[in-house]
Amino acid sequence: MSDPTVNPRIGTGTTVGVDLSNEQQHRLTWRERMENWFPEREFFMRSQGQVRFIKISSKLQKRTAALALTASVAFVGSMGVMSVLQYRSSVERVALLEREADVATSEERLKAYRANIGEVTQDLEKRQDFIEGMIEMLPPDAVKHDNVTDSANETDELVEKVSAAVPEAASLARIESRQLAFVEGLTRYADQRSRRAMWALRELGLDPDRMLASADTSARGGPLEALFGKDEQIDPRFERLGASLSRMATLEATLQGVPQFAPTKAAAVNSSYGYRRDPFTGRAAMHRGLDFPARIGAPIFATARGTVTFVGRKGGYGNVVEISHGQGLLTRYAHMSRFEARVGQRVEAGTVIGAIGSTGRSTGPHLHFEVRVNGTAVNPRTFLELAPDVLKKVRRNSGAQRTRTASDTQGNAGV
Repeated sequence: MSDPTVNPRIGTGTTVGVDLSNEQQHRLTWRERMENWFPEREFFMRSQGQVRFIKISSKLQKRTAALALTASVAFVGSMGVMSVLQYRSSVERVALLEREADVATSEERLKAYRANIGEVTQDLEKRQDFIEGMIEMLPPDAVKHDNVTDSANETDELVEKVSAAVPEAASLARIESRQLAFVEGLTRYADQRSRRAMWALRELGLDPDRMLASADTSARGGPLEALFGKDEQIDPRFERLGASLSRMATLEATLQGVPQFAPTKAAAVNSSYGYRRDPFTGRAAMHRGLDFPARIGAPIFATARGTVTFVGRKGGYGNVVEISHGQGLLTRYAHMSRFEARVGQRVEAGTVIGAIGSTGRSTGPHLHFEVRVNGTAVNPRTFLELAPDVLKKVRRNSGAQRTRTASDTQGNAGV
């Protein structure tokens, strides 16, 4: 049995390697380096007594090394490309899963929102039913007025469009329609009450427009707290309602401050408003109030709601209490024997504010009563005689307590 062996042999004249110094190796070119790396090699094989020689040239070694290097680079490159492709595939897979999760979550949230819209709609419908039940209590003559918008047709069209585009929001659109109808109805009611108050003020000899102007120019202030953002605007119909309610509140507050309660229990007046013979000089003089004779100590009452603005002595008036009723309206009570009020006190019609006396320029115990509008004295008799009946008409619920005819409406000038 043969025993092949392979032994390297260095033949004569065959270059296997060159032992060079470091300095000489440094000076070699890259070609020379290649020659040193791949010298020509010779192998022999002995088998069964025969010897065979195998020579591997430097060129063959270089080609083999280049092929091996190319294969290695190709393998590494392919592995890198596969790794990159695998990474991108995993990333895309994760992104796809996230999108699927988002879609699933969005669908769940949409279902929840739709269910929530139903709950919110039911709650709003209950509230709107309650509000509309309250507005049905308004007088029938407060149902419509030409100066107020009527959005019935507009809101019906809106409900149809919303129902077609977003079925889930149809109920909300119907509630909005009912809300606008309520706002416009309430605006008409406020305007109706304002017209009644204006009629009452004119009946009492006052100018309602001037009273409103006085309220607008009175001292007011406070920090700004806007109902809406800087760039947001309120629906004009809601703004119209706010203006109507504000106007109504001012006019009715003015009516509350109109003298309507007798300042004393005295049955008669012994000196009226206007020109008279002065009790001290006997000469003609202007008397700017009413005199009510009574015993000393008899109570004096506030004639209307207001705020006490003066308590003290004032020239010929003697002891005086003054009450401001708003919008420039003031009542004065003079010749008092004692005070039962203090500055800043809020009083109602009928509140005791003092007692009859004879202080100041007076010939005997009595009350001198004045009414002033923006500093000008007016006849108090107009208020004390007409105010109770006029205010009763204004406060009366025309729909529940009486039936008004067309002639009554014309006779009351819009009341």
